Order: sequence, then C-alpha cells, then structure tokens
Amino acid sequence: MRTTPMCTTGPKASQWDGSTIPGKSEDPMADTAPKFYEVDDYEPAPGDKHVHHGRTVAAWVGSLIALIGFIVGALGLVFGSWLVFWIGGALLIVALIATVILQKMGMGAV
Repeated sequence: MRTTPMCTTGPKASQWDGSTIPGKSEDPMADTAPKFYEVDDYEPAPGDKHVHHGRTVAAWVGSLIALIGFIVGALGLVFGSWLVFWIGGALLIVALIATVILQKMGMGAV
C-alpha cells in the first residue's frame, strides 16, 4: 500500500517532502525574538510623507456633514420629498467646501 507524504510516519516525516525533522524549523528567522519599538523611537525614512489617515479636524467635520447629507437625502427619497433630497445633496457640497476651508486653515493633512 502506497502512502502519501502526509501519512508518512517516522522521525523525518513531513507533509511535503520528508526532509523536515519535527521540532526543527527551516526558517532562519524562526528562532529570533521579535523587536518591540517605542512610538517615540520611530523616525520615517528621509523623504517620506507623514500620513494622518483622516485624524484631522477637517476630515472629521467633512465626514460628519457628508454623513448627515446622505442620511437627509436618503430620507427624502424614502418619503418622496424631492426638496429634502436636494437639501441632502446641498449638504454634501457644504461638506466639501468646509473640508477645503479647514484644510487651508491648517486643520487638515496637506
């Protein structure tokens, strides 16, 4: 009866080729301890741009106004009120304008 590599038993059994000894790793990095860095120790590489990932006043204000605009617009569609729908659309434009103004005031990522 022929066995597959996964069914092979013995001291040199492996699911791949039979060359790995149990308890030993072929990966040279497996025995090294991970390095932990403090946040204060981090310095970006020269030329790297710092990314805020939206953690700015401009991003939050613009997102909040846009969310309200989408909700108002959706309610206008659900209840059949075109006036409410277009008010929601106008809020989206206000969100864009507010975000740009806040960025120009220095409260957003550049």
